[in-house]
Amino acid sequence: MKFNVNQQDLQQALNYCQGVIEKRSTLPILSNILLDVHNSKLVITATDLDLIFIHEVDNIEILEEGKTTTTSSIMYDIVRKFSSGKKINLTLTNASKLHLESEKSIFNLNCISASEFPITNENFNENEFSINSKQLLKLLNKCKFSVSNDETRHYLSGIYIHQTEYEDKNYLTAVATDSHRMSISKIRLEKKVSFDPIILPKKTIFQLCSLLDNYEGEVKISNIKSKIKFELNKSILISKLIDGKFPNYIQVIPKNNQKKLQIDLKLFLDSVDRVASVSLDKKDGVKFNLTKDTLNLSVNNTNSGDGKETLSAKFNYDLEISFNSKYLIDVASQLDGDIIELFFNDTGSPVLIKDPSDFDSIFVVMPMKG
Repeated sequence: MKFNVNQQDLQQALNYCQGVIEKRSTLPILSNILLDVHNSKLVITATDLDLIFIHEVDNIEILEEGKTTTTSSIMYDIVRKFSSGKKINLTLTNASKLHLESEKSIFNLNCISASEFPITNENFNENEFSINSKQLLKLLNKCKFSVSNDETRHYLSGIYIHQTEYEDKNYLTAVATDSHRMSISKIRLEKKVSFDPIILPKKTIFQLCSLLDNYEGEVKISNIKSKIKFELNKSILISKLIDGKFPNYIQVIPKNNQKKLQIDLKLFLDSVDRVASVSLDKKDGVKFNLTKDTLNLSVNNTNSGDGKETLSAKFNYDLEISFNSKYLIDVASQLDGDIIELFFNDTGSPVLIKDPSDFDSIFVVMPMKG
């Protein structure tokens, strides 16, 4: 195997691989990436057995086809320190050594034979549909912060994605909850697709988001029973799915929250963030004291002190309620417009949060007791 590749192309591909490969893997081969050079392209594969990432690098110069595997983190660390955009020459000198050369640098990296690398080939081609990359990214971003970290309820540690119908229109709907808060967002589908409901694991979500961040175009999605495949132009991500039943989220959405608070998004976000600064662990609730057209925010911490702010807003009731500040900041940070709308019922009931500039996303946050 012998080929030349552009430093930036290789660095970007290796950067994506870092998110897939487990830092402390028991099997040495899983710390490695598979490099396969054929048909005038380099195909790089990384896996942790639950997630497989495949990336194609074009416009490379091949002198000799072949394949091998080498430690992902070391190769990435070297490649990113080479001069940007320069040519890197890679040669497999013998079965266990990969020779890297760029400008005045020479490295020889240890290899494990490509035959030991675990690859599975499955036929996903049946239920395939396409979606715009930025729409899919929006869907994931609006929900990912609500994913649960509680290992005991594994079915909550991902985003539930399923097809819904509303007024004769088809949507791809995403939901995430950690039982203290919930995010729901949907995107319109041109037509009904063949897609079984899935729970997408957290690691896959973050890997997919980093790919979508740098990609404009269509994403092909296909799923078979326990796996899903996302195809971008040069990258493929195949992931196992979370096995479990997602709770009935519809019944959690507040139905009779009539008390509407309308407030400038940036002022609200900055204000909550500031008053929360007085709380060291952010566990102290930020207290809302609402009167007509006024929101008083306060945080009181016995060890560090207290903070208060007053904001003018549109509101027509009297209400006191407390929230975890992080939950409010997480939601507010994902809104697109200039206004945030919060719909309340009473002190002990969850608040429904909406973004007037995005009718397809809603958020629910539980209040804090006391």
